[in-house]
Amino acid sequence: MKGTRPRRGSLSGRIALLCIAIAVVTGVLASALAIGLIRSADDRSARKTLARLASAAQTSVDRSARGVLAEARTKRVLQVLGVRFAEIAPTGRVITNYALVRAAVTPADIAAIRGGGSFSASRTVRGRHVYLEGRAVANGGIVLLQERADATAGGEAAIRRALVAIVIGVGIAAVVGLLVARRLARPLRQTADAAHALALGRRDIALRPEGPAEVADVATAVNTLAAALSHSEARQREFLMSVSHDLRTPLTAISGYAESLADGVVPSPRIAEVGGVILGEARRLDRLVGDLLDLARLDAQDFRIELAPVDLVELARSAAQVWDGRCRNVGVQLRLEVAPAAAYTDANRVRQIIDGLMENSLRVTPDGAPIVLAVRTEPDGRACAEVRDGGPGLTEDDLTVAFRRSELYQRYRGIRQVGTGLGLAIVDRLATRLGGTIEAGHAPEGGARFTVRLPAAVLVSAS
Repeated sequence: MKGTRPRRGSLSGRIALLCIAIAVVTGVLASALAIGLIRSADDRSARKTLARLASAAQTSVDRSARGVLAEARTKRVLQVLGVRFAEIAPTGRVITNYALVRAAVTPADIAAIRGGGSFSASRTVRGRHVYLEGRAVANGGIVLLQERADATAGGEAAIRRALVAIVIGVGIAAVVGLLVARRLARPLRQTADAAHALALGRRDIALRPEGPAEVADVATAVNTLAAALSHSEARQREFLMSVSHDLRTPLTAISGYAESLADGVVPSPRIAEVGGVILGEARRLDRLVGDLLDLARLDAQDFRIELAPVDLVELARSAAQVWDGRCRNVGVQLRLEVAPAAAYTDANRVRQIIDGLMENSLRVTPDGAPIVLAVRTEPDGRACAEVRDGGPGLTEDDLTVAFRRSELYQRYRGIRQVGTGLGLAIVDRLATRLGGTIEAGHAPEGGARFTVRLPAAVLVSAS
């Protein structure tokens, strides 16, 4: 059926089947090996035993006064042991009451006996596997015959016991396999359930790592993921609340003044003033929306970057011309420190970084304190752009979170001038997209220092 998920066997079932299969294969191999070894040992033992009996019977007959006739006691002993006895007359005739012995003895056997020798054989007669031992005695010979089934009865019993033990072992292995499979699968099922719960929005997931190290690592990873998601979503909620607050403040001012203008309660001399306030708040809204869009584009990795060799000295001088007037208007001194520096980067994006850092520094730098815009080449060859200020600066703890969105905004809102909380985050993302780095530190002027390092480039002067 279209869209139907394929059915898959459970891990516990597969492990159990694997354990059972291994146990069965091992049992079959062990059975075959045991049966072969036991039967081979029984065969050797039976033939050796029959050979010793034949030699003993030969001695007994040789000492008998009757010559070729064995003693009655010897015959009775052999009969009790399941051994059939035959005599070979001097004429070569086989004298026995057992047709099986008569059929088993061949002319070659008789010839060996008549020649004063002996023979030992293992052959199948009338569908029965038998052992034969022949010995020459005075005036003829003797032949002993024993069926394999009689000779190896104890071995067959041992084989049956071994097979029963192997079957029991296979059963135990199957039970152990099932228990091990359930033990391994249980924490994995719990982890899967926890992952589904995370997908449904639950964040209070806390798995107890258990089982083998690899399975426990999966549970630990899910716990870490749940904690990270919870923290990330909490930060997103805080960020949205912060942005909502920043949007609501200028919107409230714009709405209030617009209603006043619409109702005609604003005196004519103040219309221009009210219009200026509305324009300023609208521009503030535009900056906030622009920051949000820039940050979204940077997160989505669709921010356009056009790389080329850039003279940072010219870029810094151009930026200083713009910011010098703004600094003088608020009583802040702008200093420009330049040394030869060239970067392989996007000039517009570097200017955006400088403007963002200058905006941040100008906001917190008091009247009479300096702001320094510097460019240089680092000893490792990288190009460097730096903004330092004489503002209140940052604490050691601030330095570690300076580029997290809204982190400093949340810490210093209501304490000192703050922006949208997104400017430094945008600068950090821009520097990273340009293949560079940015760090925050303490400035010798008493405030904060922000240093951007970019890949170096070689500028070729026109001759």
